[in-house]
Amino acid sequence: MQLLYIALLLPAYYIECMITGNSKLSSVQNRKTYYSIREVCAQTGLEPHVLRYWETEFPQLRPKKNRAGNRAYREKDIELIFFIKNLLYEEQYTIAGAKKKITESRQNKDIQPSEQPHEPQPQTANKETVRLAIDELKGVL
Repeated sequence: MQLLYIALLLPAYYIECMITGNSKLSSVQNRKTYYSIREVCAQTGLEPHVLRYWETEFPQLRPKKNRAGNRAYREKDIELIFFIKNLLYEEQYTIAGAKKKITESRQNKDIQPSEQPHEPQPQTANKETVRLAIDELKGVL
């Protein structure tokens, strides 16, 4: 009964943090200089072979290697990985198109990859055009 009463008083974010043990505060406190490939995979939801392949395709993604030869990713590498993942999986760019987009964003140093303005996808524009055409046809009928 007390747990239910507490759940009603706390916002959903705090309840989620209590259940999962994750919070933004703890992630800021646990921030590291370098991350292993396993940690980066856990953060990004990608497999290690995907990251290793992207290193061959994207010259901007070059994590340092420690004495043992293991990859050591920095925060900027992880941001770039999220940017590449967004371009390839969400915005449906090809690898060549993603390379070009990253090169353009690097040339325009005012805008970092995480701050790129979201361009509408062509599919969205086509849906709007179809909706307008349907509305126009409904008006005629």
